[in-house]
Amino acid sequence: MIAPASFGTDRPSSPAAVSLQELIALRTAAEALSFRAVRVKGAQGGGHLSQFRGRGMEFDEARPYQPGDDLRTIDWRVTARTGKPYTKLFREERDRSVFAWLDLRPPMGFASQGRFKSVRAAQFAALVAWTAAAEGDRFGGFVFDQHDHREYRPALGHRPVLRMLQYIAAHPVWDGPAGPAAPSGSGGQALARLQRVARPGSLVFLLSDFRDLGTELKARLTQIAAHADLVAVMISDKLERELPPPDRYRVSVSSGSVEIDAGRDAARRAYAATFEARREQLATLAGHGGFHVLHCSTEQEPAAIMTERFRSR
Repeated sequence: MIAPASFGTDRPSSPAAVSLQELIALRTAAEALSFRAVRVKGAQGGGHLSQFRGRGMEFDEARPYQPGDDLRTIDWRVTARTGKPYTKLFREERDRSVFAWLDLRPPMGFASQGRFKSVRAAQFAALVAWTAAAEGDRFGGFVFDQHDHREYRPALGHRPVLRMLQYIAAHPVWDGPAGPAAPSGSGGQALARLQRVARPGSLVFLLSDFRDLGTELKARLTQIAAHADLVAVMISDKLERELPPPDRYRVSVSSGSVEIDAGRDAARRAYAATFEARREQLATLAGHGGFHVLHCSTEQEPAAIMTERFRSR
């Protein structure tokens, strides 16, 4: 039994914050999940089913070709040297690395319904971490805000999971905005670092609203997806997708407040189109890069979404 009290004072859960006790409790929901040889519904390219590559494969040895061997595994170097066909033999890696890339920047601290996008992202991170630990995979993560990022190198067992969850639960983002959000490259820096440490065959979950899909970010996503299984979880709120019923609204943001005129049809269409363009941009990138996209609203429970996509067989 894991005792949350042994990891320091815990803040209560709320629509705007997550607690360590809550993140630990998600271990139970993760028992129904599996990342081994599962199929995940890809939101890109018509929503077809595509399969994970699975754990990485390491070259073991070469042996003479036998009828029925896959021609794609022929070792052409040995074949050319000996003049006889040889086949490569591989062995499955005993464990693989599973990563969670968690966005806690100011835009994630928002929800008109349900719980903040940052809370939902933290819940996803906990589910990914507990599932990886239960399946004997190495878990690592990157947690970043507008100022900096914290890296957790992949490691086996529950202790690495608890260290990252403790950091997430104690993060100052749950105390509210500290002032206007400053432009920062911390997300890009965390992604660049992830690209360097994610070995071939790794499984990577990106947990964000993907508000800034710049050229550099697009390139890195494609490069990571070329050798790892990549799942982009796009978290959004209903108010981001469409304006509320026609009226004038004043909305509080970290830098003050803004007034929204939701009464004009043209403005409503333009507003909805802006979000849809961001969604389509990510879907198109996923289609070209060969990775998966999942969508989560602030009203949805991540455990339900993960169970639907990664239910253990």
